[in-house]
Amino acid sequence: MLGNHQAKRPFNLTLNESTVEQARRYTNNLSATVDGLLADFVARESTERRDKQQLCDEVCDALNQFNAVYGSFADDYSTL
Repeated sequence: MLGNHQAKRPFNLTLNESTVEQARRYTNNLSATVDGLLADFVARESTERRDKQQLCDEVCDALNQFNAVYGSFADDYSTL
């Protein structure tokens, strides 16, 4: 989560009124709650994208290694 030492400024959000009313039953500080949830979301997305990129890199490396050993399937059909 974000620490209190980080700069904060107002942002306009459009939220479902019913959801906000329900959330206020559980928190006295809606801004801090939304900020924490957003920070968690950003951290999860960052991790997922990093993991996906790592997987893509590994697949590309494996394909390159395969091609180095066995060549490309397209080599048999090349007109060059």
